Parts: sequence; structure tokens; C-alpha cells
Amino acid sequence: MRKRRSTVAAFWHRLDALPPELENHLKLYEKLADEIEEAVRRGVFAPGEKVASVRQASQQHDVSIKTVLHAYAILESRGILETRPQSGYFVRAQPQALKTEPKRAGRALAVASEVDVSRLVLSTLRSIGAHDAVPFGSPYPDPEPFPWRRINQYANAIARRHSTWNLIDDLPPGNPELIRQIARRYAENGVPVDPQEIVITVGATEAINLSLQAVAKPGDTVAVESPTYYAMLHAIERLGMRAIEVPTHPAEGIDIEALEQIIARRRIAACMVMPNFQNPLGFQMPDERKRALVELLSTHDIPVIENDVYHELYYGEARPSTLKNFDTKGLVLHCASFSKSLTASYRIGWAMPGRYRAQVEKLKFLNTLTTPSVPQVAIADYLRQDGYDRHLRRVRKLYRQQARIMSSMVERFFPAGTRISAPQGGYVLWVELPGRVDSMRLYRAALECGITIGPGYMFSTRNAFSHFIRLNYSYPWTAQSEAALQRLGALAGEIGARGGGQSNKGDRL
Repeated sequence: MRKRRSTVAAFWHRLDALPPELENHLKLYEKLADEIEEAVRRGVFAPGEKVASVRQASQQHDVSIKTVLHAYAILESRGILETRPQSGYFVRAQPQALKTEPKRAGRALAVASEVDVSRLVLSTLRSIGAHDAVPFGSPYPDPEPFPWRRINQYANAIARRHSTWNLIDDLPPGNPELIRQIARRYAENGVPVDPQEIVITVGATEAINLSLQAVAKPGDTVAVESPTYYAMLHAIERLGMRAIEVPTHPAEGIDIEALEQIIARRRIAACMVMPNFQNPLGFQMPDERKRALVELLSTHDIPVIENDVYHELYYGEARPSTLKNFDTKGLVLHCASFSKSLTASYRIGWAMPGRYRAQVEKLKFLNTLTTPSVPQVAIADYLRQDGYDRHLRRVRKLYRQQARIMSSMVERFFPAGTRISAPQGGYVLWVELPGRVDSMRLYRAALECGITIGPGYMFSTRNAFSHFIRLNYSYPWTAQSEAALQRLGALAGEIGARGGGQSNKGDRL
């Protein structure tokens, strides 16, 4: 018997002999082949994954078996599919050289030509996740030192104990034991807290959004620090409000005198600040400045939303005070979470909204109804039974060391004229580059090398920080990260050489 031709060879032999009346059939299987190839390109089918059998594909696409066979033959010829004897058709693994590897191949990752902050943040996070880029631009801490595995064990045990859960248990304000544990931690650190004031939220972002909704309405003006964390700008924009930026000192915080002048000229509905380890500057606002800020706003009956997500990540001997310590009128809406100090997986935060507590609880119910109970109970169990303080001491020591390392490396590798912040907590470093080093140009050049950064455009609505960048130092310091920072400094030098700009190297902001 004559040896059977391969599927592809037989197909092309038959194709040469097709009569004109089968042209419509040709178009049909070509269309099917194109659709399947596009699905493979988009990642719907992964390399090595089996695709539908000929009979299944015939039923799924409502075409004949012959049409499917022709389509699969085309995909074989294109190198998209391969046949395995008695197994079927599988997506063919592409040659290694064709995969996107920005660090080796130097391919640019997609960035919009105009600066859209939300898209910029999303692009950075996707680059870190999908391309294994060096995460200097990440807004999140390295999860590895966190006890998330232990908390997952608590959550699994809780889920096994409760095969069903009453929705009523999830209603605001939240799990009573978690609220008690949060209140206890504040009390131990000298912050007088009424547990009845606490409302559990889905992370600090929801706490901030609910607080903002409680104190202002669309069209209102909200005073913010400049630079400020972009999530706060997002919240203001999303709710149809306007942000007015107040100059902020890299060591003392928001300029209270400038804020007072703004209040004298226009109506300010609220103020939003991060007095402890502000992102991106990293300062700890002195107590006398915190007191002065609360007194100024109290005089004008202006509420202040305090974002205190980094409150546990201090480098000093004691946890810093909060604006809540100096609040006598209930005007401070204090927001925090466990995402930056314990686990980001469950996104458990809280608000202590002072006189606005009832409104925040109502808005919580209207916006998201509940915060899932299992994560709340798991974290409460961990706080009650495990060594949260021991964990925090390790993390603080680690961040303090890595802050010193990154600061010294920036001073060593970056061009003359570079100045850096002096973080007192948290895990980010604010870097001022020589005047003509545009941070978006540096952002794009760094992405081509598989390095992410936070360009200064993200921290203002006025493009006021076009030659600043934010760097995350929470991840382990390795030979790869040192090489990446050295390369980043060289890129900044190259951009600066084309654009100019000189000053003294290694100054503190």
C-alpha cells in the first residue's frame, strides 16, 4: 500500500485540484483558521494545550468536518497547531526567541503617548506581573516577608468550620472581634479610640472614598499635598470634585501657612493628607505641625481625611502620633488598612470617621453592602494569637536597611544634580533628577530594559514633578536590582546629557 501523505501535504495537493464551486468553502475554513490563530495569539489557548477535536469544532462553529480539517491543516502549516498521534491537535510551543523578553531583547512595553495616570499605573503593574520587570515602580510592598501563608491557614480553618455564612454577619460596621483588635492596637499606642467609631472597609482605598463622599459633593474643592499619592487624586476625580494642591515640605509636611491663605481665598470642602511616611516623600510630620494643622482646620470647621496606611512601618523607636490624637471636634476621618503591613491579599481596611461615622457606615452599605467575613475573622485570629509585633519589627528593620542601601546606590550611580528624600518609614524613595531629565522619557527608556519606576507625573495634576521619580525599595536587594539601578542612573545621565542640567550630586531634598 502506498504511504499516506502528511496532513499538510495532502491538503495542499487537494487544494490545487479544488474546483471553482468550492471557493465559498475555501473562505469559510480560512476564516475559521484565522479565528483560531487570533485566539492563540491572545492567549485563549496556551502553548501545549489541546484544542477542540475535529468533531467538537464542527459542532461549536456549525461547519462541516471537512471545513475543520482544512482549517486545522492551515494552522499546522503556519506553525500554530501540531498533531499528536491518537491524541488530537495541540497548540504548538513557539520558539523561545519569539517570546517577549524585554530585558534581553530590549523591546519597549506599551505606554500611552499622553500621560494618563490611571493607565500609567496599570501599565506599570502589568509590566511587573507579565514581564518580570524590576519592580522599582510598584506601589505595593514585597509580599514575601508577610505572614500571608499563616493568615491563609486561619482563613481555611474558618471556612471549614462554617460551611454556610449568614450575610447578616457581614453587614457594616464589620466583625466585632476585628474591630476590638484594631481598637486595642490604637489604645496600646496612645491613640484614644472608641470601637464604636470603626467601620471595616475593603482596603484603605474604600475607606478614603467613603470618607470623601461623606464630607464633600461633586464640584467641591479638596485640598491635597503636592506631591500626593495618586490614589487620592483618583478618588477626587472619580467623585467629580476638584483638587487644589498645597506645597508640601519633604520633612515637615503640608505647608500650613499656604493652606491658610488658600482657605482665606476660597471655599475648601475638605483636606486630604498623609502625615506619616507620606507617599511619595516618606516624611513623618512633626507633632507640632500635626497639631497646628488640626487646629487650623477646626477653626474653619473643615474636615480632614487622614490616610495612615503606613502607620505601622516606622523606623523610629515608637509609633508616631496621628491627626486623630489632636482632634477634639470629630473632624478627622482616619483611614488605614493591613495591606501595607500584614497582607494585601484580603484588602481589609477601616475608617474612624469621627462625627461622620453614621454617614460613612450608610455609604458603606450603599456602595458595597459588606466586607467579606472570612478575611476579617482570619486577620482577627492572627492579631489575637500570633506575633504581629514580632513580624513588624522584622519588616521595619528590613525596610530601614534597604532604604539606606538604595539611597547610597542612587547617590553613587545617578548623575550630578540628583537629590533624594530621607524616608522615616514606609518603603518608597523620592528622587529629584537634574532639571531636564524628563521622568516620562526615563520611564519609557527604563521599560525597554525591563525596569519600572514611578514617574513624577503620577503625583500631581499640574505636571509639577516632571523630573522626579519614585522608587520602591521593599524588594530584596540583589545583584539584579543593583544592576538595574545602575542602568537606571546611566539612562538618566544619557537623557540629561541630551537635555542639560547640572547641580550638586547626592543632596537631600
